Amino acid sequence: MNLDWDEFIVTGEPFIHAGQISILLTTLGIIFVLTYFKKWKWLWKEWVTSVDHRKIGIMYIIASVLMLIRAGVDAMMMRTQLAVPEMPFLGEAQHYNEIFTTHGTIMIIFVATPFLIGLMNVATPLQIGARDVAFPFLNNLSFWTFFWGAMLFNISFVIGGAPDAGWSAYMPLASNDLSPGPGQNFYLLGLQITGIGTLATGINFVVTILKMRAKGMTLMRMPMFTWTTLITSLIIIGAFPILTVALAMQTFDRLWDTAFFTLQDGGMPMMWVNLFWLWGHPEVYIVILPAFGIFSEIITTFARKRLFGYTSMVFAIAAISGLSFLVWVHHFFTMGAGPMVNSFFSISTMAIAIPTGVKIFNWLATLHRGRIQFSVPMVWALGFIPNFTIGGVTGVMLAMAAADYQYHNTYFLVSHFHYVLIAGTIFACFAGTIYWWPKMFGLKLNARLGHWMFWLFMIGFNVCFFPQYFLGLDGMPRRIYTYFPEDGWFGLNFISTVGAFMMGIAFVIFVYNIYYSYRYQPRETTGDPWGGRGRTLEWATSSAVPPHYNFAKIPEVKGQDAFWQMKQDGIDPNEIVEYQDIHMPNNTGNPFIMCVFMFIGGFGLVFHWWPIAIIGAIGIFICMIQRSFSRDNGHIVSAEEVRKEEEGIREGQAHENG
Repeated sequence: MNLDWDEFIVTGEPFIHAGQISILLTTLGIIFVLTYFKKWKWLWKEWVTSVDHRKIGIMYIIASVLMLIRAGVDAMMMRTQLAVPEMPFLGEAQHYNEIFTTHGTIMIIFVATPFLIGLMNVATPLQIGARDVAFPFLNNLSFWTFFWGAMLFNISFVIGGAPDAGWSAYMPLASNDLSPGPGQNFYLLGLQITGIGTLATGINFVVTILKMRAKGMTLMRMPMFTWTTLITSLIIIGAFPILTVALAMQTFDRLWDTAFFTLQDGGMPMMWVNLFWLWGHPEVYIVILPAFGIFSEIITTFARKRLFGYTSMVFAIAAISGLSFLVWVHHFFTMGAGPMVNSFFSISTMAIAIPTGVKIFNWLATLHRGRIQFSVPMVWALGFIPNFTIGGVTGVMLAMAAADYQYHNTYFLVSHFHYVLIAGTIFACFAGTIYWWPKMFGLKLNARLGHWMFWLFMIGFNVCFFPQYFLGLDGMPRRIYTYFPEDGWFGLNFISTVGAFMMGIAFVIFVYNIYYSYRYQPRETTGDPWGGRGRTLEWATSSAVPPHYNFAKIPEVKGQDAFWQMKQDGIDPNEIVEYQDIHMPNNTGNPFIMCVFMFIGGFGLVFHWWPIAIIGAIGIFICMIQRSFSRDNGHIVSAEEVRKEEEGIREGQAHENG
């Protein structure tokens, strides 16, 4: 690909220049801080090469929050552009196309999915009484493939140009003819690298949950979050290979002029649409089912009751996962599939409302007569129920194929999926992060600031997206760059923009809360910091932040809500008579280096720079050979070391408690 220098580095837009300067200053700032405080070795040994599931989970969450900032800024820019008719804020329409493409892609691929995987990493091994995941090396590799895939996608807005064909990248719009330049290549290669890591994560958690549960933890005694992690992982294994193949085929079309999706050469553009949504709709459940698990854990903890209808909840989630593979055509009812096909997918889509309704009633029944504590995680869970229900009900409206012709590609659809994915997934990300914050950092986030953040975000969310239902019913199409005063959409668009900025302010409060809590919040001294309400095994550890081996002795499970059962029976899981040696995995730098080569190879392919792509491929191959022939059997933490660490924890707790 022949590019002039001013085409390689994106120029001409003041926002791009601001972004380039910000990236440069941030990079220099990070290098200065790490060098000044001599933290490079610490960063490499404690984090980059770590195979500790909890640290990998924290890295996932930090990276996802940074991506959320990027996608949030994109969203605010879009809302500002649409606040008033004929707004010149973003300059050309092309800039708007790039922003809504990157916003959607980042929110789904680089925020929602990895954020939930981060929470899975933090909580799931603890909930099943395991010391780590089944494949720690693969877990580290999964994170770095996500990270470097995200970096490859994100540099597109300052180098080469961002993709502009929408997050669904329909052909022929995403072809070389209609989307020339490297932008769409960044999309394809960035998602491909990230998708490898997500698929590996799915395999890892299936094996972990099936093979590493504590003694006595049968499948029907698992915490609900672990159940949703297992089922989500199975969906990942079923869905992500489809995306991998589809991305590879479009990459071949763009890089080597094959014709899988090119009509004039015998290809089928509709095949891309089918393949994309065969992955795309299960992906919706990949980011919503773990959210259901998080809310289930929070509601039972702060209602102080067992989950009502546990068994029906498990079967409901399993039913949703199966149906998620049978509804993809509802994304393109208007593309002429015919009444019989549309009727089948209309019915299968509406059928999802049944198991989803079961869960809603289960949560309400759990709350009934519960001793409810309105903690910050709990208010997020309570806020989720009505808002998500609005999204679900409007989803049923969209599922009616005949009515969909009216709603299709309007702001009604935009509002629907934001009510599902923000009220479901993003609410759950905030709730789960706040709930398990003591497990990650040994303290709770400040409750007063947390409540401020919740109310501002929840009100702002409704102010932003509820008017969009009426904009859609009034005929406003999505993905338009501007509109005219005579269209009559100004008032609702302006209100919607106000709501978006309220959500932005709420997020700033969340970030400030992290700083404030780190400075002023008291450190937790026990592993059960929510007033002794913990019900599952992650709260049974000897300290707030578990030791790197999680449990000095793997607890034995005798019922659902295992830790709550132990407390009822007067059993202290940390009273240990005889300590034993513990086998743990070693850290490794191989995955990080391998993924750097993936980034290099992907960057070469984006610009058709074959020597760079070959260097990347050779580097990946060498790392794989090194891993294949290395003899890494982990290390042993001796019983004496475990005893000393546990006694140190107890002494610290006794000192803190006076």
